[in-house]
Amino acid sequence: MNTPPPPHTSVRRTRVAALAFALCLLMSGCSVFGAADDTADAAGGSGGGMKVTLVTHGGKGDAFWDLVRRGAEAAAAKDGVDLTYAGDADPAAQADLVRDAVRDKADGIAVTLAKPAAMRGPVAQAKTAGIPVVGLNSGIDAWRPTGLLEYFGQDESVAGRAVGDKLDGLKAEHALCVVHERGNVALEARCAGVRKTFRGDTDNLYVDGTDPDAVTATIASRLRQDSSIDEVVTNGAQFALSAVEAVRQSGSRAKVATFDLNKDLVEAVRDGDVQFAVDQQPYLQGYLAVDALWQYRTNGNVSGGGTAPVLTGPAFVTRSNVSAVARFAAAGTR
Repeated sequence: MNTPPPPHTSVRRTRVAALAFALCLLMSGCSVFGAADDTADAAGGSGGGMKVTLVTHGGKGDAFWDLVRRGAEAAAAKDGVDLTYAGDADPAAQADLVRDAVRDKADGIAVTLAKPAAMRGPVAQAKTAGIPVVGLNSGIDAWRPTGLLEYFGQDESVAGRAVGDKLDGLKAEHALCVVHERGNVALEARCAGVRKTFRGDTDNLYVDGTDPDAVTATIASRLRQDSSIDEVVTNGAQFALSAVEAVRQSGSRAKVATFDLNKDLVEAVRDGDVQFAVDQQPYLQGYLAVDALWQYRTNGNVSGGGTAPVLTGPAFVTRSNVSAVARFAAAGTR
């Protein structure tokens, strides 16, 4: 899970032509689901005009949410779904986007639950209107109480505990867990998971994720203050790169590890600047959420039986296996 730059709303109507999709796949170096215009053409598959709205707590320009959107667009192209993507970091604004989807009579809604309390009302409205709602990315402990049909994502507590075990294996002694959005349940669960299994000390550091320079400066300042910190764990690929710079600026000998992955982070792992990344596969989350709504409409399928989440992570990407995902990351799907 990741968090956007300054809160704002981004809505994209993506009607992806199946023919264009197929032709593009045949072209060398073509990235079908690259940066999309706010409005695109629409098309074919067997969705029968089905309208799906994906509402996240991410904003325009954030590489993590671009991966989620591309996965959703791939599923929409396959299924012939009319997809609307909308994102806002502000929980009240995100809730309004869900209400907009209800008013627009969407056939299905996919939503993230970074701030679950804000989404209960709008999800209830959708259910009253007979609109199925699935969850993704954030809210693995809240999706069933909130009344969602299915959930696709990573168990952040499990992922955090796995990172704690990993740090023990690396002989780390003092970890700094960097939280770039205070109150985000997924980020807090990750750091709590690290603390649960890591035998060394774990401190949380809260930074302003909307200001990359401030993130670097805050981490560097903390590293100067405490030379015992030998591991910085960030909660997003771009913040890991900020941490690498902070280590350089501070003269610290701390290592850097992170949750989440993008193509720049792949290079940092390959170069040894970042020890490892925990990949929750955001492209897959977007893909599965949209496809699940189509499957539910066309065949009555419910992944996980409506009682268990469908896990997309955690998977560790290290220097030893990074080449296996590098080409997918370069194509913008990992």
